[in-house]
Amino acid sequence: MHFELTDEQRLIQETARRFAADEIAPTLAEEERAHAFKAERVAKMGALGFFTCALPEEFGGSGMGFMESVLMAEEIAKISASWRLPFNMQNLGPALTLAKFGTPTQKEKYIPGWVSGHSLGFFAMTEPNTGSDVASMKTHAVDRDDHYEVHGSKMWISQAHVGDAGLLYAYTDRAAGNRGMTAFVIEPKSFPGCTARPIESKLGLHCAPTGEFAFDGMKVPKENVIGAPGDGFRICMWQLNQTRIGCAAGALGVAGGALDLAIQYAKDRHQFGKPIGAHQMVQAQIADLVVEHQAAQMLVYRAAWLKDQGKPNQYETSVAKLAASEAAVHAANECMKIFGSYGFSTEYPAERFYRDAKSLQIVEGTSNIQKIIISGMALGTTPNRE
Repeated sequence: MHFELTDEQRLIQETARRFAADEIAPTLAEEERAHAFKAERVAKMGALGFFTCALPEEFGGSGMGFMESVLMAEEIAKISASWRLPFNMQNLGPALTLAKFGTPTQKEKYIPGWVSGHSLGFFAMTEPNTGSDVASMKTHAVDRDDHYEVHGSKMWISQAHVGDAGLLYAYTDRAAGNRGMTAFVIEPKSFPGCTARPIESKLGLHCAPTGEFAFDGMKVPKENVIGAPGDGFRICMWQLNQTRIGCAAGALGVAGGALDLAIQYAKDRHQFGKPIGAHQMVQAQIADLVVEHQAAQMLVYRAAWLKDQGKPNQYETSVAKLAASEAAVHAANECMKIFGSYGFSTEYPAERFYRDAKSLQIVEGTSNIQKIIISGMALGTTPNRE
């Protein structure tokens, strides 16, 4: 077992760290207050190769793998959990899914734009009454000979109202159950019958645009079906296992950022004649967070390594996502406590970590869903998959 990063991985990690410090941190507080999203920043991330991981070179892939994507996303999330989202919206969701299941024409048309960051991506699964139970979605697509006509709605979709091209999951044969679900590539700005609206009433992730889609007979060309009609549920489950590692990496970043913030404050803040870090109760808090963070980090790195080896990893990915997201929430909570009244102030990043961390227990499969996956595989009732 090798625990050291390669020189190339360290360089990639440092590049992401510098980008977060130079391009995001200086204006983050102002952007958070304005709920501002900068599409040009996604393009800058693309230019640095942030979205090239695990993709074939002919479509802009760099030869890097999931581990490198995790390292970059972790560093970005230490500064801003909002700006970790593009790793999933550009690369780990749409680009990887199309690289595996798409036609040569689809790959050539869409993947380079996602990789470069010039085409904003998304993936639309969640609906007002469909969350963890993906198979219960109501959105459906009717075969109209040369195209599909889509009716329904999607909600809580990252980058929905700014998105240029992304993935949509809808039923084409409801009587067939989850084998009647189909995956599509859609272009919401140019396909008639699609309306996208922003959702601005969010607890956290203020710089990550979230929206909803309404489909009123949206026309999708037949050539935009991914795989074959009826493959959608299988494709969706595969995709979620890839985007979960991105969420786990983001959780590592949030936990690490909150921990670093708490440590620095414990050194600077004095009470009872000494730094609060000299008091045993605070030391115990810090020690617990260090252990949880390092344990989660090893789990996430292991899952990424398994993906890069092409080995079954759904079990390990769910373990990593559960451990990291819970560690992030605990770290943000303890950071708030260590900051005391200042932690409750919007003048310090502690409250932002606290708000942003909660999303990580929900997106790409809630903590409860991860426990169902983990227990099923531990008990031998479901197999471990790629």
